[in-house]
Amino acid sequence: MTCIDAIQAYALRAIGIGERALPQGEISLCEQFVLIGSGMIWNVYFGVLALSFGFFFALALALAKTSPRWLIRKPAEWFIFLFRGSPLFIQFFMAYEAFVMIPRMGYEFELFGIAIEAETRWLARAWLGALIVLFCNTSAYAAEIFYGALRSVPKGDLEAADAYGLTGWKKFRRITFPTTMRLAWPAYTNEAIFLFHATALVFFSSFPAFQQRGDALYYASYFADRTFNPFIPYPIVAGYFIAVALLVIALFGAINRRLNRHLPSDQKRRLRIRPTLIR
Repeated sequence: MTCIDAIQAYALRAIGIGERALPQGEISLCEQFVLIGSGMIWNVYFGVLALSFGFFFALALALAKTSPRWLIRKPAEWFIFLFRGSPLFIQFFMAYEAFVMIPRMGYEFELFGIAIEAETRWLARAWLGALIVLFCNTSAYAAEIFYGALRSVPKGDLEAADAYGLTGWKKFRRITFPTTMRLAWPAYTNEAIFLFHATALVFFSSFPAFQQRGDALYYASYFADRTFNPFIPYPIVAGYFIAVALLVIALFGAINRRLNRHLPSDQKRRLRIRPTLIR
């Protein structure tokens, strides 16, 4: 099979488009690149959705943690402590066991006298269950980052806002939020990179791949077992993750420059990538 044939057959296999059967017999290097790249679609899916939804939830958690009312502050503190204090790998297993306990055929309830059945069996699948775990995990870490940035907003900026008569939502939108993002963005960039790396753990969790449509590590493991040579597929996976990390750095770097566009060049906060080795 040529590289063109491999691309046509396996480029979108991870999402159910193309050949259903995995390569057998002699496996070419091109087939490994294409199929592992196809599996990266799921890793990008997990990372993008978890970051997108987690950003807003993390901001809400950070604001709740700064609230003087303990009924609002304590649940946010407990949530952050729980997901920052426990390993992500354990969170995958605990969530899977909890989701399996929910009836897979659905949950029936009545709304205004109408019987409604909520589908729950997909919670035990990787595309939804693992996404929920990643969403909660990154929300907790990002919330702590945003909380620290909120506490670091210069008092002079807030006093100037009060002097101009800015209060409530207008003060938050024009002063507090932009300054918080400017202070938190370098650290949040590191969290985004780690999250994409953490998507590789989905393969080792209990969440099964739907119809053998696995992520990048799923195909790398298959090739390593078939060829008895792990030194080809796993470096390919690493290369793909490095490429994704470079894209994240470029995108978040552009956002960081946008956030700091009003500052002199000597005062702009530069992105400093500090990979997290152990979480």
